[in-house]
Amino acid sequence: MPETMSYSGSCHCGAVAFDVDLDVSGALKCNCSICTRLGAVWAFAPKASFKLKSGAAEQGDYQFGKKSLHHRFCTRCGIESYAEGTMPDGTPTVGINLRCVEGIDVDKLSPKDWDGRSQ
Repeated sequence: MPETMSYSGSCHCGAVAFDVDLDVSGALKCNCSICTRLGAVWAFAPKASFKLKSGAAEQGDYQFGKKSLHHRFCTRCGIESYAEGTMPDGTPTVGINLRCVEGIDVDKLSPKDWDGRSQ
């Protein structure tokens, strides 16, 4: 059964920090070119469940391909801790890089494979 919990996360240097209410049972690994290089494991939440605590001025924005996602990264340390986009129904959403979240051991999760390379 899905369970939403409150988490805190940040980039490596801590300049970009956030809180999010998130259900990690739907975690996924994407095989697109950026996610493969990042080694990210993602979980998604409505943007209303996300609060950026610090680092708005320290963020860069990277888009590629269809430019449907804004990959947010820290301009100090380079880590992408989250991405922003919209769900197919138009709901604003955030993708959280679970490797940047305190208290989550991604090696204990069973993320689903997502074929982003073919999308």
